Amino acid sequence: MLEVTMDKARELGRLLGQTAEYQALQRARQRLGEDREIVTLVNRVAELERGIALALQRGEAPDEAVREEYERVVSELQASPVYQGLVAAQANFERVLGRVNDEIAKGMEAGAQSRIILPS
Repeated sequence: MLEVTMDKARELGRLLGQTAEYQALQRARQRLGEDREIVTLVNRVAELERGIALALQRGEAPDEAVREEYERVVSELQASPVYQGLVAAQANFERVLGRVNDEIAKGMEAGAQSRIILPS
């Protein structure tokens, strides 16, 4: 039974990979990866977030200069049409996944109520 379930999961993954939303997400990721300026901004945000997290773990407030740079870099990143396209594509694909998860939950409820017990 588990192998059948894994086969169905692979099939679902294949079908999701063929959706327009997933294809749009892949194109948006590729555009972002090809834009060196945006990649630099994303990497800088990650560095600043690590530094801020470390300061907070030590019980310290991050330096004012670090906070200001973080806000500036995040604002610059969010203003980028390439980044906005990625965020929109991610949101659209997440909506598809949400609908799929809802249908999976309905199927699980129906399966749990079934009197037929399938062998494992």
